[in-house]
Amino acid sequence: MTDQISILDGNTFVVSDGCGDIEATPTDTVGLFSFDTRFLSTWVLTVNGERLDALSADNLQYFETRFFLVPGTGTVYVDAKLSVIRQRAVGEGFHEDLIFLNHADEPVHLAVRMEARADFADLFEVKNAEGKKGKYYSRIEQGRLLLGYQRETFVRETVISASAPCQVDEQGISFDVRIPAHGQWAADLSVVAVVNSYNTEKMRGRELRKAKPKYGHDEHDARPNMEQSLETWLANAPKLECEDHNLRVTYRRSLVDLAALRFSPPVAHGHSLPAAGLPWFMTMFGRDSIFTSLQALPFTPELACTTLKALGGWQGAKLDDFRDEDPGRILHEMRYGESAAFEEQPHSPYYGNADATALYVVLLDEYELWTGDANLVRDLEYEARAALNWIDEYADLQGNGYVSYQRRNEETGLENQCWKDSWDSIAYSDGRLPGFPRATCELQGYAYDAKMRGARLARTFWNDPAYANRLERSAKDLKKRFNRDFWMPDLQYYALALDADGGQVDSLTSNIGHLLWSGIVDKPKAKAVAKHLMSDRLFTGWGIRTMATGEHRYNPIGYHVGTVWPFDCSFIAWGLRRYGFVEEAARIANGILDAAVFFEGRLPEAFGGYERELTRYPVQFPTACSPQAWSTGAPLLFLRTMLGLQPVGDDLVVNPKLPAGAGYIALLDIPGRWGRRDAFARGRLPVRGRHATED
Repeated sequence: MTDQISILDGNTFVVSDGCGDIEATPTDTVGLFSFDTRFLSTWVLTVNGERLDALSADNLQYFETRFFLVPGTGTVYVDAKLSVIRQRAVGEGFHEDLIFLNHADEPVHLAVRMEARADFADLFEVKNAEGKKGKYYSRIEQGRLLLGYQRETFVRETVISASAPCQVDEQGISFDVRIPAHGQWAADLSVVAVVNSYNTEKMRGRELRKAKPKYGHDEHDARPNMEQSLETWLANAPKLECEDHNLRVTYRRSLVDLAALRFSPPVAHGHSLPAAGLPWFMTMFGRDSIFTSLQALPFTPELACTTLKALGGWQGAKLDDFRDEDPGRILHEMRYGESAAFEEQPHSPYYGNADATALYVVLLDEYELWTGDANLVRDLEYEARAALNWIDEYADLQGNGYVSYQRRNEETGLENQCWKDSWDSIAYSDGRLPGFPRATCELQGYAYDAKMRGARLARTFWNDPAYANRLERSAKDLKKRFNRDFWMPDLQYYALALDADGGQVDSLTSNIGHLLWSGIVDKPKAKAVAKHLMSDRLFTGWGIRTMATGEHRYNPIGYHVGTVWPFDCSFIAWGLRRYGFVEEAARIANGILDAAVFFEGRLPEAFGGYERELTRYPVQFPTACSPQAWSTGAPLLFLRTMLGLQPVGDDLVVNPKLPAGAGYIALLDIPGRWGRRDAFARGRLPVRGRHATED
């Protein structure tokens, strides 16, 4: 069995092979990771010097898995007289239960060994195959194995302990085991990830002051009550009742994966926001956390509350070219590893995005509409005003009234600072790349939406009608100019971007769908936009491609130049619904939810942009994150869109538009300012896709 097995909790995750062993190379994401550091790079179980073979591996929960193993038997199975169970749960590190079962009529004597090493690789070092600059150390303290790494004041340690009698050396732990006939032997292993020297001393002092556990083990070190936390999370979410088994599976998978991705950075004071995705992005991202919180608002509004507070706490306060920071700007990415600590990369935090700042105001307004939490709107007035000020004072790089971006950190900053942030995502139809600054179309939509929503907040909660009027006038002016400067009459769609000279970047992409969501599209132009989105060039039958066929850079497995992103499609469907294109929105929802069936309910970050008729199944993108936060949130937003859920005052409006054949759907106990409400619907729209006979 060679498949990798992953378990996670927030930004702590463990990736092993199918036997539960960890043997990391410098360039892969196998191991125990927490706060962007690999705390365990080797974790290999042997019996009498031999590795074990896997019978099966069961993912019990997102945080827990179980491996069933036997001694090596070659290619032909023979009856094994010994079997081994490894049950692992992630927490502040991980906890592993070992159970050895003797099936023979005679006692057995075994030399059980767990090899353990830690390279303390920074996640960015793994990604870029970089080396270490500090010093390693190891020592044995009161029956525990401590593995450490230090570079100046940067300290990371891994503490390993066991519940059974053992011999500890600097490379691992050994057990001398005798199991009676038809008997068993068990041991509990704890691996604790210690993030800094202060916490190291605090933990070490706490451990040594307590009554010394037998054989240096404290069973609570790395095993919080994750199961109870998950049960509470699921109990608080709305209940979905429907005839479609696959939709129920996808819905539960989304809720469970959101629980898995909950991350509590120090600034959140014990509350959680969504980390972006496994394995590379298990940290706080401004754009990703905001989009995911928007998707999940009708289901788990607490994520939005924490996201707003945490991002507000890290809002830019000064001009810093290394971090692309401006006053009022919302961070792009926060990292806690060695390379960030020593400013070898700027993510401490890094502010290089041009969209999260406007989206911050959008989320604040949408959160209040759903929850009625006026106190948070008042508490974050300064942060929201600073974000709105950033749009005009710092984001208008060319003085033309549009949000543009150009990195100031030329060495390690991001070139493209929109959500399609790969190097080749913004291109002319003939494949040429525009110069900088670049003003992509959806950024203007976000800015328009932020100003309109900011005006409501100013008028309703901040007692500043004059400011509200200024924001509305500015938004209306932006909308008028945008529909003049970005619209391409001959092609009947909006330009992807304006280049540094004000010229139109003419590729047809999914970005135009975000314009519908923001409301910046003039109504007479909306029909043409919807027609392009649902054309064969963009719509695959599964979802909307990021770039249309026929464009020079189109590639069905190119990261942002032809793949289908479930997150992207969910906001496009929401925008189509806003402009009255209910059948088109349902078709997109149908396609993505159909695709989810092939991924066992867990939508990946992206999948291939091939025609549905060609492949008959969605083609996995080779390096997609899974689970990934805004893909996990996509089914939730599709449910909101199809059910037509909209807060209006203190009431929840339900206006369902479900496809014929979808059957009956009930979403019960939807939380909001109204308390809890239920939504009921039955499929009646005659659309192609999900449940359609021709498929």
